[in-house]
Amino acid sequence: MEILVIGNETNLIECQQKFGDKHLYRLAKIHSDAEDFLHKETIVYDFVISRSISEITPYKNFEGVAFIDVSKSSLEQLVNSTNVKATFFGFCGMPTFLNRDFLEVSLYSKKDHKKLEKVCKDLNTKFAVVKDQVGLITARIICMIINEAYFAIEENIASSADIDLAMKLGTNYPFGPFEWCEKIGVKNVYELLNAVYESTKDERYKVCELLENEANNFT
Repeated sequence: MEILVIGNETNLIECQQKFGDKHLYRLAKIHSDAEDFLHKETIVYDFVISRSISEITPYKNFEGVAFIDVSKSSLEQLVNSTNVKATFFGFCGMPTFLNRDFLEVSLYSKKDHKKLEKVCKDLNTKFAVVKDQVGLITARIICMIINEAYFAIEENIASSADIDLAMKLGTNYPFGPFEWCEKIGVKNVYELLNAVYESTKDERYKVCELLENEANNFT
């Protein structure tokens, strides 16, 4: 199977780790570089999408399957068309969220479930279909925990090292919130939380000022 990764080298490596080395991988850093690789049999993992599918020229005539990052917009918002030829699924493309036991996926149309089953069988991965929303489920939860940890620092409750240790000992998580934030990228955490807050207006996702400042100062 041919897998086209639209993103960077880190995204490519995570796909290779997740799906193994029996596939042919290609990398395109931007959509315009992807056009020559978009064949009907190609499976696309698009980590850089940030605007409507209808505005991205290479996708206009694509008839294959594309998994597109929904860490800033829902799948419905990104596809937003009944005339698309391709089959689109949503996934969270932030670092650490692809290479897991289960591939967390949202559907654009319920009729695509059978196709998802086949694709995931070909990719040799288990999957879980979740509600189509910004960030899906796991990333929203992890980023919300990170946000609360920043509030704890802001209120001088504990040090970041103590919070990380407490989280790992108390919940058996593989990383503490600040360790996880470093792996995901503070800017990614901020952008997801901000996108979720803007779409829900739920105060649970309102970004801690300390986290926002750190994200804005990130280079």
